[in-house]
Amino acid sequence: MSLRTLFATLFALLALAILFYLITRAPQLALPVVALVTLVALSARLLPSRISLTGNETTHTAFATTDDNASSAGIGSSELPANALLEATMESMREGVLVVDASLRIVAANKAANDLFATQGAPLVAKRLTEITRNAAIHQAFQIALERGERHEVKVETGGADARGRRAFDVRVAPLRYNPDDAATRSGDNATMRAGAVGIFFDITRLERLERVRQEFLSNVSHELRTPLTAILTFVETLLSGAVDDRENNRRFLNVISRNAGRMHNLIDDILELSAIEAGTVRVERTPVRLRPLVSEVFTALAVPAEERCIALHNEVADSATVYADARRLEQMITNLADNAIKFNTKGGTVTVRYELSKDETRDRIIVTDSGEGISPEHINRIFERFYRVDRARSRALGGTGLGLAIVKHLARAHGGEASVASTSGNGAIFTIEFPKAAT
Repeated sequence: MSLRTLFATLFALLALAILFYLITRAPQLALPVVALVTLVALSARLLPSRISLTGNETTHTAFATTDDNASSAGIGSSELPANALLEATMESMREGVLVVDASLRIVAANKAANDLFATQGAPLVAKRLTEITRNAAIHQAFQIALERGERHEVKVETGGADARGRRAFDVRVAPLRYNPDDAATRSGDNATMRAGAVGIFFDITRLERLERVRQEFLSNVSHELRTPLTAILTFVETLLSGAVDDRENNRRFLNVISRNAGRMHNLIDDILELSAIEAGTVRVERTPVRLRPLVSEVFTALAVPAEERCIALHNEVADSATVYADARRLEQMITNLADNAIKFNTKGGTVTVRYELSKDETRDRIIVTDSGEGISPEHINRIFERFYRVDRARSRALGGTGLGLAIVKHLARAHGGEASVASTSGNGAIFTIEFPKAAT
C-alpha cells in the first residue's frame, strides 16, 4: 500500500469518526463538517489531481488518492475503497456542489447539483455556468471567488412567481487551485496550477417557509388580540372617568368589556389547543363511537345560536352509524364545523350532518352541509389556514377566532384522516371529515 493510499484511508476513518461524534453529540455542527469533507472528496476523486483551497491569506491543500493501488485499499474490515467512500459521501449529500474552472465551465458536480440545475437529464459537466442558470447573484459569487480569491456567500431564489414552486438557497463559494495534469502533480510541478471555484448550495426553502409562517402567525395573533384589548381599555377608561355612576350606560359598558374579554380568552384557548395538536402532544385514542347520539349532543349545545338566526339543524346520521375515533376530539371537530355553518349561514337556512362510507368502504365520512352563501374558488385552498377568514369583519362580529377550521384539519390528520371542503358562491358549503375505518 502506497503512502498516499494510506493517508487517504486514515483520513476517511477520521472523517467518519468525527461525523459520527457530531451527529450523536453536536448535530448542529455536522453540516459544516460534511461540507468540509465534500471539498476534500472533490480533491480526492472528482478532480484528477491536487486541489488547493484558498482564502484571504490561508491556503489549505488536499491530496487526491489517484494512486493505482487506491482502488484496492480497504478501510478497516470493509472492502470499500477510500475514493469510493468519499465519492459516495458527496453523492449522498442533499446540498448541491458545483466546481468550475477559471472560465466558469463546470468540471465537477454531484447528484444534488444535477437535480437542481440539469435540464432533461443532461449532465452538467463541461457546460458553462451561464448555460445552467441566469441568476446574476450566483454568477457574481463565483466571479468574486475566481477574481479576488475570496470566499463569498449569497442567498438566492429559484423558480417562478408562485410561492409554492419557489426555492431558496444559501450559496457559499470558495476559491481553489488545481492541477489538471496528474503527472505534473506527482513531479511537484506547480507551473500548471489552474484557478477554479467550488460552490455549495444549501437548500433553506423549508426554513424560509417556517420563518414566514412564524411571522404571519405573530402578526395575526397581535392583530386579533389588539382589537378586543383596545375595546376593553377604552370602556374601562370611560368608566373610570365617571361613567361608572351612569346607570343607563355602565351596565352596557361592562357587557362590552365582558364580551371582549371572553373573545380574548377563546382566542388564547384555541392558540394553545392548536399548538398542542401541531406539536404532537395531543393523544388521539380511537374507539368505536356511535355517531348519531354525538351529533345530537352537538346540536343541543348549539341550539341557542341556531334559534337566534332561525337555523334548522338536521341530524341525518343513521342509528347504526359507528366511527372509529376519539369521541371528545370528534365532538370538537363537529362542533367547530356546525358552529361555523350556523354563523355563516343565511337567516332561516339549514345545517345538516350526515354519514357515509367511501366508495371502497375503507373510510368513514362525516359531512356537514349548510345553505349559506358558499365560498368563492379563490378562498377554497386557504380556508383551513390559521386566522384565514373569507369575511374578516363578519367573522369578528360573530365572535370567531379564525382557528376553528385549522383545528379541525389537524385533528383529522391526527386520526390518520383528512378534512376537505367543496363549495361554490351562493350554493352553500360542504365540509367533509374522513377517517380510516377500524380494522376488522
